[in-house]
Amino acid sequence: MGSAPGDSAAGGRGAPAPAIRVRGLLKRFGDIEAVRGIDFDVHSGETFGFLGPNGAGKTSTINMLCTLSRPTAGGAQVAGHDVLTERDDVRRHIGLVFQDPTLDGYLTAEQNLRLHAELYGIERDAVALRMRQVLEMVGLWERRATRVNTFSGGMKRRLEIARGFLHSPRVLFLDEPTIGLDPQTRHSIWRYIRELKRAEGITIFLTTHYMDEAEYCQRIAIMDHGEIIVLDSPQALKASVGRDRVQIETDDDEAAIAELRRQFGIEATVAEGRVTFGVPEGAQFVPRLFSKLGAPIRSVSVARPSLDDVFMSYTGTTIRDAEASSADRLRPFARVMGAR
Repeated sequence: MGSAPGDSAAGGRGAPAPAIRVRGLLKRFGDIEAVRGIDFDVHSGETFGFLGPNGAGKTSTINMLCTLSRPTAGGAQVAGHDVLTERDDVRRHIGLVFQDPTLDGYLTAEQNLRLHAELYGIERDAVALRMRQVLEMVGLWERRATRVNTFSGGMKRRLEIARGFLHSPRVLFLDEPTIGLDPQTRHSIWRYIRELKRAEGITIFLTTHYMDEAEYCQRIAIMDHGEIIVLDSPQALKASVGRDRVQIETDDDEAAIAELRRQFGIEATVAEGRVTFGVPEGAQFVPRLFSKLGAPIRSVSVARPSLDDVFMSYTGTTIRDAEASSADRLRPFARVMGAR
């Protein structure tokens, strides 16, 4: 699925060089491998996403690509520059919107952007025009003289995205760009991101654990336990599942799973508190389910393949259940980091 590392679509002869090229990238914290030797390319001008639960290794990967963290092994090039030997060049050509807020709330929106312009060496004569361009694109020009600590969460995120575009980067990294925002605000944020990308024509690399957000990507890599499980377009990944998801609530999940295996040869599992399995044409299967399943059914739902189904198909769990289990997995990691 997708372009194999090193093929023509990923920067071979006659094709443009990839915006991001990663080979054998590994990050270890003590005995914990946060990223386990991954390989992938991101095409120039592409919107590319890492989809996975918290603790999957997404932020650790972004930190290495943005030169905020040194790889334990392997390497990467971003915008044609090596993340180990050309760190300053990488930083000049990227923008980064962190998962956690990094704005100065006591400064105005304009002052935050002017500080960023100073740090990136933007010519003073060009700052005013460029600042107006990006603030208008995110709908904040009229609020430029307002202190940031009076902004809503969505407005702060829009300002951070505008700041990431301010110095005209070739690659923009968005680490969980809408985390903690309500669905309506998340949708609004993505409207601004798409408009900025259309106007600027840059490469966007994002991490997310929101399924609807991953749909905005041209290609996504599903990441779990520090590894890339599969990489392709959202449409191709959903087509690869080829089955509808059926979820049932019962009084005895283990008995229902055993009956599904005996009556239909279906291997089911418990996900998000319900017995879950995949079948072709789920709506047509439901009448057979009620007539033959011995275990009582309290409710049933059928859904077309989604990216969550893709995640479950390749990992054996849903992304929400994976996040629930990741807290236990990350406790040793937190102890290692706390000891530093």
